[in-house]
Formats: sequence, structure tokens, C-alpha cells
Amino acid sequence: MAADPAQVWNEEQLKTEEVPKKELIKFIQDNAAHSFLAEHKLLGNIKNVAKTAKKEQLIEAYNQLFESKRFKGTEVELVTEEVQAVKIHDTPKESKTEAVDEGPPKFMKSILKKGDKTNFPRKGDTVSCWYSGTLEDGTVFDTNIPASAKKKKQSKPLSFKVGLGRVIRGWDEGLLTMSKGETARLEIESDWAYGRKGLPDSKIPPNAKLIFEVELVSID
Repeated sequence: MAADPAQVWNEEQLKTEEVPKKELIKFIQDNAAHSFLAEHKLLGNIKNVAKTAKKEQLIEAYNQLFESKRFKGTEVELVTEEVQAVKIHDTPKESKTEAVDEGPPKFMKSILKKGDKTNFPRKGDTVSCWYSGTLEDGTVFDTNIPASAKKKKQSKPLSFKVGLGRVIRGWDEGLLTMSKGETARLEIESDWAYGRKGLPDSKIPPNAKLIFEVELVSID
């Protein structure tokens, strides 16, 4: 496993003009887990985040990142913990066959733009995506798509290893059915999203069905 990133600045440096907000945001975005960024409202274009985030909030997030060690690639999302908890506590010991047979997929996919139909990700591949997530009432709770095409060129899509529980299960399962260049709408049931807990910091209520528009940009 790769070594954890080192703290670049000390407390004194952080409070001075020596460390601009944008540089601090870039460091956190480059090194923190996706759910950590969501909780601290640091997802999206660096310029946009810099407009809304205060320096004190960024310093707190920077310090918390090293205290919690929630670095990129080290954290399994909350939904995976939820599924594990259900399997451990709620499944009777004798129903082994039921634990294997999970029934139909808990997401529905609609293709908005066809991909190349040739290159599909496999478990463990690194995928890069632009995405926008909404609740059923249309409320946008998360997106990494910049406001303009020009800004999009300057930004980077979200990258992660697919199929390994780094994101919610609906994403893992849905992306494995997409080909490079495809844009799809994924309607994900709460069981394969954030479950009974929801994700309060991102304004996702308990048992919420989530709707994502996802563009699969690249597969490595």
C-alpha cells in the first residue's frame, strides 16, 4: 500500500497568506476520500469551492484529514458498512442460500448517450467520471461537473477503482455495465446507496432513492 501523504504545512503556516485557499483545497481534493470531501463540501471546481469556503473551514478540514486518515483509496463508503452490518446482524444463520441470492439489481439504468460498446471496465480498473446526483424531487446534492465547458477542460473528473466498494454499490454495479464514452442515468434504490442512515452532511435523507447522470470518460 502507498504511504499516507505527509502534512505539508504546520499550524502557523496555514494561518498566513503563505498558503492560499486554492492551494489548500487542491491538496485536500488530491488526497482525501470522496465521502470526506462531500462531508466538508469540498467537491467540485477549486475556484467555486474557494468562493464559498472560509480559510478556517479549510484549515479544520486539513487537520481532520490527517487525524482521521480518510485518504483517497483507503475508505470503503458508508453503504458498504451498512450492507455488512445487515448481513452480520439481520441474516439468520440457517439461510445461507438467501444470503447468496440477493434478488434483482437495485438500480435501473437508462442510456443517455451511447459509448463505444467495446471497452467495459472490469473490477479493479480505474475509471474516471463526470457526474451529477439528485434526489427524487430534483434537489442536486452533489456534482463534479463545472458550470462551463471552459472550466470543464481545466478540471479533472472523479477517478476511483471500480467494483471494490470505494463508492456506493449502485455505482460499482452500474459502471460495470457501461462502455467508455457512455452517459447513463442510474436510479439507485436506497439499499445500494446510503441505506437507512442516509448521508446527513450531504443532505441525503434516510432510505433515499438517488438519481445520477454519469459519464464514463476513461478506463485505465
